[in-house]
Amino acid sequence: MPTRTPYSVRQQLVSCYGFKTKNGRLEIPIARGKRLSIPLTNHTLNVISQPGVEVRSFTLTLNRLCLSIARNVPTVECTSTVGVDRNLRNLTVGNDEGTRQYDLSETVRIASTTMRIVASFKRDDVRIRTDISSKHGRRRTARTGHILHNATKTIVERAVHRREAIVMEDIRGIRSLYRRGNGQGRAYRRKTNGWSFGEAQRQIEYKARWIGLPVIRLSRRETRGSSVTCPRCGERLQSDKRLERKLWCRKCRIVMDRDRVAAVNLAWWGRVRFARSRPPMEAQGGAVEAVKGNPTPTVIPGVDAPKLTHSTES
Repeated sequence: MPTRTPYSVRQQLVSCYGFKTKNGRLEIPIARGKRLSIPLTNHTLNVISQPGVEVRSFTLTLNRLCLSIARNVPTVECTSTVGVDRNLRNLTVGNDEGTRQYDLSETVRIASTTMRIVASFKRDDVRIRTDISSKHGRRRTARTGHILHNATKTIVERAVHRREAIVMEDIRGIRSLYRRGNGQGRAYRRKTNGWSFGEAQRQIEYKARWIGLPVIRLSRRETRGSSVTCPRCGERLQSDKRLERKLWCRKCRIVMDRDRVAAVNLAWWGRVRFARSRPPMEAQGGAVEAVKGNPTPTVIPGVDAPKLTHSTES
C-alpha cells in the first residue's frame, strides 16, 4: 500500500529534540540563546516525576500542550488469570474463584438523554445545529469516559493485587450485527451502536501496561460461544425467556448468568492459551516471549478444570 504524505488539520508544533523540563516548566528552544517557557500543571509534574518515566516528545497547539511519555516497568509475575466480559450495561470480571459486575447502565441513560436533546433542536441553520450537537456529543463522551475510568481503574488495581493477568476477547466487527435490515428496531440499533466497548478495552490496556500487568487478547475463533458454554462440563447452555439473561445447563442442572459464564470461560481459555504458548526451552531456564507483546514471560501455573462457584462478590 503506498504511503501518504502526513498533514495537519490545525497549526501545531511537534518535536522530540532540544526541549527540557526545568523548575516546573517546559522549555523549548526558539532561537539561539532563547527559549519559550511553558508552565506545567501539578498533575503533569506528578506524572513525569515518577521513577522510570521519560518525556519523549511534545505537541504544542494554539491552546493545548501534550507530552508523550514512556515508562520502563518490570512485568508483573501473575499466578492466575481473570476474564473481562464487556456488555452494554456492565463489565463482568472474574474467574472460577468468583466474579464481580460493574454497573454501566448510567452510560446508556446518558446516551439516550443526549440523543433526545439533539433531536429536539429546531434551528434552521445547519451550521449552528451541528456546532451545538457536537458540543453535546463531546459532553456525552467525557461523562461516559469518566464512568468507564472508575470501573477500569478498579479492575486493574484488583488484578495487580491478586496477580492476575487480564484476558479479553476480540469483538471488533460486532456493530455489523446491528445494521438496518437485521430485524432489530431503530431504537435498539441506536442504543447498541452507541456501546463504548472499544473505549473500555483501551482504558484497561493502557492502565495495565503502565504498571506492567500482562493483557491476553483472545481471537474471535478462540472465544466462540463463550457466553453459552457451561464452564463446568462444556455443554451448550439453554435459554429461557423467563430467565432473561440467565441460562441453564441440562447436564449440571444449574442456572447461571450468561455474563458471569463468559468471564469465567475467558479466564480459563486465556490460561490454557498461555500454557500452550510456552516453548519447551522455558523449562531449561531460557527467557522467551510467551504472549505476543510481552517483553518477558509471565508465570501462570496450570490449574484444574474450572468450576463456577455460587459465592460471588458484590
